[in-house]
Amino acid sequence: MLNNLLKTIVGLVLLASVSNAEPIDLNGKVKGIDISLKSVKSLVVGENDFYVTLAKDGQDISDAKVRIKVFMPEMPGMPYMDYKAKGKYNDGKYNMMINFSMNGTWQYKLEWKTSNGKKYRTRGSVNL
Repeated sequence: MLNNLLKTIVGLVLLASVSNAEPIDLNGKVKGIDISLKSVKSLVVGENDFYVTLAKDGQDISDAKVRIKVFMPEMPGMPYMDYKAKGKYNDGKYNMMINFSMNGTWQYKLEWKTSNGKKYRTRGSVNL
């Protein structure tokens, strides 16, 4: 009986850790540059594929250095957590893998530097 109870509890804990978050599809404009941040599928705890597209005046920007930092601030009983990734340009977009270590609200800072040395950034949050 105790074994069955433990199996049930473990099963409920695993179910509770499954995310129902929708795929990310964020679009905007930063200082004249069109930007899109998307996830390949619904967000989950663990590895998530993201991609960023950048364009100015309808032309793709393919030579930028793109990086993202996702983080969850310190809370009582929980340390500060973050994950950083650099985008690799392939097939019209900058691909990166983000590892979310737990469910919750994660803030992000997305930055890119163009070949002419101009730096840009935007920020926001995603929920798991």
